[in-house]
Amino acid sequence: MPLDPDARALVDALSTVLPAPFHQIGLDAAREFSEAMGAQGPDPKSVHSTEDRNIPGPNGDIPVRIYRPSADEHLPVLVWIHGGGWSIGGLEGGTDVTCRELANRANCVVVSIDYRLAPEHKFPAPFEDCYAALVWVLANASDFGGDPARVAIGGDSAGANLSAAVCIAKRDNGGPSAIFQLLVYPATEYAVERPSWTENAEAPVLGVADVIWFWDFYLRDEADRTDWRATPSNAESLEGVPPAFVLTAEFDPLRDDGENFGRLLQEAGVDVHVKRYPGVFHGFFTMGTALQRTDEALDDAADSLRKVFAGGPVPTA
Repeated sequence: MPLDPDARALVDALSTVLPAPFHQIGLDAAREFSEAMGAQGPDPKSVHSTEDRNIPGPNGDIPVRIYRPSADEHLPVLVWIHGGGWSIGGLEGGTDVTCRELANRANCVVVSIDYRLAPEHKFPAPFEDCYAALVWVLANASDFGGDPARVAIGGDSAGANLSAAVCIAKRDNGGPSAIFQLLVYPATEYAVERPSWTENAEAPVLGVADVIWFWDFYLRDEADRTDWRATPSNAESLEGVPPAFVLTAEFDPLRDDGENFGRLLQEAGVDVHVKRYPGVFHGFFTMGTALQRTDEALDDAADSLRKVFAGGPVPTA
């Protein structure tokens, strides 16, 4: 299938502000592009309240933003970890828009995590921050109107990678954990040449050379490429991790990576639903309602969250 018409129009518009791929313009320019896109994005939806806090981390405080859809107490909670190749992004822009949408649509508190970024802070620093954040939320959810027994975790791209790795680590370390994973086009393996890797080598927004460029900012050396904390597909076992909804995009080099991770989860006996969104590219999920598929995916994600928070299984359609 071709790109959806609205996705094609957006790609054409982006070409004026992103004249070359990320790996060619450099990290500083990529960060500036991300900030500019956030400023030019759709107006964020209103929520009942937002609160910026600092929570304890393994190497100093971690900034977080807490979104509440209402004044109700004992609401379920979603820990959200932003994407950006472990080296771009934060609490603003598309992350803010997405967190507001998910809080309102799923009627849950969303806690957005501003983890340390590579290459200034390489692996495992982002992973350690996100693990500490989940542990803090599980221990303190009731302090901000959340229900510690109904905590989910999720993210997009690098954020989905970190979410999956944190869930494996929490399983191994015992104690309360997340009850659900929302994994949006996750990066779970280093440069495995599946069909989407070649079909979408020069896809809009994110191509293969960009993926490797971001990976190499994050990882310290070749050995990290098979460390399951960096590449969750390399975990010895995925048995016992939380159920998951894995979303992928048709025109994304990471498409088959995410779908293969879904298969690995299923083979490990994990309740998982995988859905591919046709006609769109990597990054579509955090574009508010600019694209029809974004709106559809946000609805699907919120529906999954609501049903799991209510004690049901992961929806399969």
